[in-house]
Amino acid sequence: MNGNTPYAGPNTPDVTLSSAQHRALRESLSRIASRTREFLPDEYTVGSEVNQGSNGPQATVAVRPPVGNPVSAGFTPDFDEGDTELIPPSERDEVARGLAASAALQVKAALANADIDPPAR
Repeated sequence: MNGNTPYAGPNTPDVTLSSAQHRALRESLSRIASRTREFLPDEYTVGSEVNQGSNGPQATVAVRPPVGNPVSAGFTPDFDEGDTELIPPSERDEVARGLAASAALQVKAALANADIDPPAR
């Protein structure tokens, strides 16, 4: 019966982004996606989005390799009053490298399990 009441469940914060923070977050995600694309061939699809999650805004960058499972990195940005740098530049580069490596590993794993003869050795 508790699950049916409006008082049940955790008390989640009602955090919203200011327009400047939203723009900064979208720009940071765009930079991560762009940097990830630099590491990968054109066959990989890279995208990003900002959603309102149960704990506030959620930012995601995802890569779909040509074969294998997609990989993604999600963020719940920290909010300081007046702060427009929600994802530091050093973290953006690290995430881009990690996503590219994970996507390449997914392709390698998919091809290893596909019983495909390699064209060359």
